[in-house]
Order: sequence, then C-alpha cells, then structure tokens
Amino acid sequence: MMEQLLAVFALLSFYGVYFGKLFAQKKQGIKTNQIAKGKKEKKQYRIERIMGIATYGILFVQLLSIAFDYSWLPRNARFTGFLLAMLGVLLFAVTVWSMKDSWRAGIPEKDKTELITEGVYQYSRNPAFLGFDFMYTGILLMFFNPVLLVFTIFAAIMLHLQILQEERFLEGAFGIPYMEYKQKVFRYLGRR
Repeated sequence: MMEQLLAVFALLSFYGVYFGKLFAQKKQGIKTNQIAKGKKEKKQYRIERIMGIATYGILFVQLLSIAFDYSWLPRNARFTGFLLAMLGVLLFAVTVWSMKDSWRAGIPEKDKTELITEGVYQYSRNPAFLGFDFMYTGILLMFFNPVLLVFTIFAAIMLHLQILQEERFLEGAFGIPYMEYKQKVFRYLGRR
C-alpha cells in the first residue's frame, strides 16, 4: 500500500508540474501543447502523434500496475524506483522553470522562443525528456512487470525520436548558437 501511495504522489507531482505550466502559459495566451498540431511535415507529425499515444498509454499501464500493486522486483528496488521517479519530477520542474515562457510540448510552428542554455541546460540539452525517462523508469522499478516494461521502452524510444526532430528544428531556428551549444553539452547528460 505504501508503494502505491508513493507512486501516485510521484505521478501527481509530475503531471501537476506539466499541467500547472500548461495552464499558466494559457493564461498568458501561450499555446504550450503543440504536439501533432498545425501544419507539420508528415514524419514530424507522425512521431509527435505516436509519442502522444505512447505517453498516454504508459500512464494508463502505470496506473493499472499501481492499482494491482504488481511487481516482480523486491521492496528495495521499489524504493529505488520511487527515488528515481522523484528525481524525474524534480528535474522536470527545474527544467520547466528554467525555460520560462519558451517551454513548449511539441515543436512550435510559428512561436518565437529563446534558446535556453543556462541553468540545468548547461548539463543536458534535453532535461525535460530526461525527467520523463527518470519518471517512467522509476515507476517501472516500483511496479515491474512485462507489460509496463514494454510500454516504458516504447515511450522512451518515442521521446528519443521527438528529441531528434526537435534538434533538427533548433538547428534551423537558432543556427550557429545552437550548433555551438550542441558541441558543448551532451544530448542527455554531461558536458564536453
């Protein structure tokens, strides 16, 4: 029961940050959720659409796994999973805060945003996605089962494909400053 409460707390915290920022930006007239919206290239649209399905799908499977309190792993792995999930929440919250009004879900079609390279972005070009990965992996460790494993891997792959699309967009939008930043900071974690 304790693991279930901890997992629900982690998920509520994570999605609270996500939807809190979404609504705060909406009040400012900023359209944050741009996943598979607008006129996008077929490949980009398809990746964003499937990524959206993957992120909703994993949440559904996570909630089922939590409800049935199903796990193949021992209790200490479950506690480690909670810590990793909360690290994901913290990283995601810091990322959203660091991006200020430049944060978007999906690739913006027309919005003018800033290239953020300070704060947590000094150590990761994609800290929000890393936060998602930590959260997903943490919940997986807490309620390890084959179905959740498959959904976690699928979601992580789709997030990675989205990162590749966003990098291409950022190269075009910001040019040399982004290319220089890319040379200094790794995609997921670390500096050169």
